[in-house]
Amino acid sequence: MAATKVLNASETEAAIAGLSALLGDRLTTSAALREAHGRDESWHPVMPPDAVAFATSTEEVAAIVRICAAHRFPVIPFGTGTSLEGHISAPRGGLSLDLSRMNRIIAVNAADLDVHVEAGVTRKVLNAYLRDMGLFFPIDPGADASLGGMAATRASGTNAVRYGTMRENVLNLTAVMADGRIVRTARRARKSAAGYDLTRLLVGSEGTLGIITELTLRLYGIPEAISAGVVSFPAFEGAIEAVIETIQSGLPVARIEFLDEVQVAACNRYSKLSLPETPLLLVEFHGSEASVAEQATRFGEIAAAHGGGAFEWATKAEERTRLWEARHNALYASLALQPGKKGMTTDVCVPISRLAEAIKGTKDDLAKSRLVAPMVGHVGDGNFHLIMLVDPDNADDIAEARRIHDRMVTRALSLDGTCTGEHGIGEGKIKFLEAEHGAGVAVMRAIKQALDPLDILNPGKMLPY
Repeated sequence: MAATKVLNASETEAAIAGLSALLGDRLTTSAALREAHGRDESWHPVMPPDAVAFATSTEEVAAIVRICAAHRFPVIPFGTGTSLEGHISAPRGGLSLDLSRMNRIIAVNAADLDVHVEAGVTRKVLNAYLRDMGLFFPIDPGADASLGGMAATRASGTNAVRYGTMRENVLNLTAVMADGRIVRTARRARKSAAGYDLTRLLVGSEGTLGIITELTLRLYGIPEAISAGVVSFPAFEGAIEAVIETIQSGLPVARIEFLDEVQVAACNRYSKLSLPETPLLLVEFHGSEASVAEQATRFGEIAAAHGGGAFEWATKAEERTRLWEARHNALYASLALQPGKKGMTTDVCVPISRLAEAIKGTKDDLAKSRLVAPMVGHVGDGNFHLIMLVDPDNADDIAEARRIHDRMVTRALSLDGTCTGEHGIGEGKIKFLEAEHGAGVAVMRAIKQALDPLDILNPGKMLPY
């Protein structure tokens, strides 16, 4: 795969002129907008594009890409800017293609439990639209991310232990390829044996193989009963062993989240809670009134067997919302512990039976470090996150954070896990891809070369040169 050509000033101007003729005032070179479109919520440095375009349809995206391809001008898809591994930065300049104005909910097929949307629709907007129909879309990464961005990064989140990730919940996609072709990857049927699975190829490709413009998503009925609660543990080992037994026993928990004592303290302060500042599990059950009560009783018994305290229920909707908002605001709560610092956020995922070992190794590393680093996790599927607070201008802080990060990832790989359960590779975890996939990286590179020979789609992300 050839590296993206570095354009000179006249070549860049020619590309921008062609795009301006197509888009008019929906193309901008404003310094403020360029910087905003080169910044995500990660610790990675801002690398702004040369221009920002606001697209309004799949056909327009195709026309934009054809112009960019003719000039070998990089194209970086942009949803809401909530990624965590530098996915939207422009290390080689180019165009940030903002899809936020492609925000139509095109069709809800309630009888088939699916919905067709444009890529700029966000998950909260979709669920607000679906609520009166008794339906919901369960993938919940925390941020109000765009559904196109969630598909591109194979997002998951708090509900993944029951409902799966974007991989399981995207039925088909419409995507614009690197030469401007528009491709629909599948029909609305729930299964097919026809040809290569292009849907799964593009889900998780981080904008490097095609630009997702429309999606058909699987929907679910809103549960008859929802019950959530918190149980605290004197030490993290008991909490993790309770999770392992819960999953291995087949208890159909909808969410099961781990917060260590540092994260609980941060959430208490930021969200005005009064939780015991020890490791805890935040759980939720979905189903009928009877099944939820049965599941909760069984979970309480498992937690107690591993040293858990009393199960504190949040039976009212507003109480549940307050708890889950505190969990979703964990990053901001962590940053508030040391104002002025940034969060170097990372995640790994391991087989559930190796979770305690993975977390213990990281906690041991943190005990010897001067960095403050709250830990949270979607532990029902073996995924946990670390938020290391660093001064980006302090070389010692960055070096120490990288050391802990690399040990955390290397340990996960040694336990037959992955370097990222949901954040993705972006630019931040490229160096671990070959360690995880070996010869598989060459196959990925061959796919990239076949679909994007000029390397204009989100260059510098995912694949090492």
